[in-house]
Amino acid sequence: MNNHEKTPNLAKSALSSDHRNLIDIAQYLKDGQSGHKKSIPPLEQWHPKHCGAMDLTVKANGEWWHEGQLIKRQALINLFSTVLWKEDGKFYLKTPAEQIEIQVEDEPLFISQVDQVEIAGKRYIQLTSTTQDEIIVDEAHPIFMREFAGEFRPYIAVRFGINALIQRSTFFHLIEMGELFENEQGEAVLSLKSGDFYLQLGT
Repeated sequence: MNNHEKTPNLAKSALSSDHRNLIDIAQYLKDGQSGHKKSIPPLEQWHPKHCGAMDLTVKANGEWWHEGQLIKRQALINLFSTVLWKEDGKFYLKTPAEQIEIQVEDEPLFISQVDQVEIAGKRYIQLTSTTQDEIIVDEAHPIFMREFAGEFRPYIAVRFGINALIQRSTFFHLIEMGELFENEQGEAVLSLKSGDFYLQLGT
């Protein structure tokens, strides 16, 4: 049985074709998981058709809402986060058979923990998301500041053009790992080192 045959019919019979049954997607993803450790499917290798939009919104505060209802099951959100895709500035849930647009107010991933880990004798900064992503800060995954709703917020690049917002309390821990200094313009700058990668952030 190939991937197309295994993919369930995601359309709700009582709704228009641009709405999809979130539970069916979740079941599809669960069926494809081989273990407990989070793994990201090879989304870049899938080229499904665009299948309209779903009434699913990821709020700027990290809440996921589906058809006006707050999704409270973290395990469900963790599943959906594995098939997040960004293309031409839009966000999608992507399976081998379908690419379904969703709404994201800022970014769909959120960093809740920061640690220092040792790899091959070097110390790296590791960020962990609320959806169990573990990201090592390096050139491919830099931390940066960006404005949202009139406020500068810290982010880290994760995958497929998708970033994760570093939550405020986590950023305070990150500051403790670096060095704060004042630049020539009198602005506070945070200097961080992860392995051999250095970066400076205006705070």
